[in-house]
Amino acid sequence: MASLDLDWIAVFDEVYKARSVSRAADKLGMTQGAASTALNRLRAYYGDPLFTRTARGVLPTPRADALHKVLREVRAMLEQARTGSAFDPAKAKRSFRICMTDLGEIALLPRLLNYLQRHAPGIDIDAERITADSARRLEEGAVDVAVGYMPQLEAGFYQRTLFEQDFVCIASRSHPRIGKTLSKAVYRRERHATVAATGTGHTVILDKALAGHGASPRVALHVPSFLALAQIVGETELLATVPRHYAAVMQSREPIRLLALPYEIPRYQVKQHWHVRYHRDPANAWLRQVIADLMPSAVMSPPAMPRRSPGKIGKAA
Repeated sequence: MASLDLDWIAVFDEVYKARSVSRAADKLGMTQGAASTALNRLRAYYGDPLFTRTARGVLPTPRADALHKVLREVRAMLEQARTGSAFDPAKAKRSFRICMTDLGEIALLPRLLNYLQRHAPGIDIDAERITADSARRLEEGAVDVAVGYMPQLEAGFYQRTLFEQDFVCIASRSHPRIGKTLSKAVYRRERHATVAATGTGHTVILDKALAGHGASPRVALHVPSFLALAQIVGETELLATVPRHYAAVMQSREPIRLLALPYEIPRYQVKQHWHVRYHRDPANAWLRQVIADLMPSAVMSPPAMPRRSPGKIGKAA
């Protein structure tokens, strides 16, 4: 049997993440033919097809799923041994993948990209939405960090609070029936727009709190994201209850005004999350620190341990 070539491991890892041989080859700076040859040799070595072509790209076999955790750790250790512990962002050329909500895209991405343009021009960002699969992708290293409200993450993840968030109501500046304050009666009577957000829990906080007050709004419009919500509110007579940070950013772009809610709604924390396996990786640590610096009031908490009974994640000293 032939010896295992270390280059095969890199091809396997990139194909596993990208679900594409051509994209993996581009990432590694090699031809698609060379990547296919390496993958075929790895298939022969393990006696398994490893990947199967589908309409969604090449998907891993159960054998590939089992191998990936081991081979990715081998690759990471070899890369760390080759490069040492130093990471120079000014000279580095690599991509980071961040999963976030559309709120994160609005609040973080412009700041982050402007910072990278000045201090780390060789760094690129791939952004994807938080989904039910994000925890697994963080664990596998397919995603470097997640930014948002993700209370479902427990054992094996570090977290760092970026800022606290509360809710406000936004209305058009020219709304004919809304004054400087918002009463409970007006809030219940007026029509609202709302976001059918998935992947995070801040909408659950809002919906539960309003239901507890007997104040579920009269929703006239559901939209799939926050990206056009402020524009819609600014050009109609709809109201929307949104996170304050989003409202403050959009107030300078759209003809909207911010109004205090007539109901008490709990605050929540927006955090960045990463898996314990990558806690000491120099490049990932640098990225997390940059994000924390761009968002004030960052406080780190250690990873939760597997729990047999409910408990809380404590803060790091």
